[in-house]
Amino acid sequence: MLATQTNVTRKIRVLIADDHDMVVAGLSSIIGMQVDMEVVAQANNGREAVDLFLQVNPDVVLLDLRMPQLDGVGVLNEIRAKNASVRAVILTTFDSELDIYRAIKAGAKAYLLKDARRDELLDCIRKVNAGEACLSQALVKKLADGISSESMTERELEVLARLARGMSNKEIGTALYISEFTVKGHLRNIFTKLGVVSRTEAVTAACKRGLVQLN
Repeated sequence: MLATQTNVTRKIRVLIADDHDMVVAGLSSIIGMQVDMEVVAQANNGREAVDLFLQVNPDVVLLDLRMPQLDGVGVLNEIRAKNASVRAVILTTFDSELDIYRAIKAGAKAYLLKDARRDELLDCIRKVNAGEACLSQALVKKLADGISSESMTERELEVLARLARGMSNKEIGTALYISEFTVKGHLRNIFTKLGVVSRTEAVTAACKRGLVQLN
């Protein structure tokens, strides 16, 4: 007589990392209501996320991009150094070309904005767990646009960061130990790469692309 076998579907084990308690609670509630998922750990900062991942070895990690102690990209880099097969979903409010590029380069399998629909989030978790990538067409286009544009040199980024602080050419030159003439040359290159014609437009475009952050 053959024994009867009961098919039991293994739940997708999810780790949530976000420094906002309300976000963690909301995500935990949504995921906890799914018959094929369960939340196995919650982290409130990047360092805790790395430690918990190594402890519980979840199937999928939901990562906020900006967190205390270690950001989402930093978390991914540290985890991948120990477990290259990590399956992570970046869930954030930031969608600049640079943010998307850094996350994908670090090994994120998906990139979602926090205003995504509930079914979109759940579908993404399932796809990533199955080894698939999950990136909306809008974000793919934004990423492609960012990659296709000329990249800034390290020196140009330094000049751009100081430009965003409202520093004059002379002040930038003094801070970077270069001549005012050299600063003007870097600014011409920056304007060309960003497709702008003024300092204000350069700062605005750089902020949108995530090249600089205004405090």
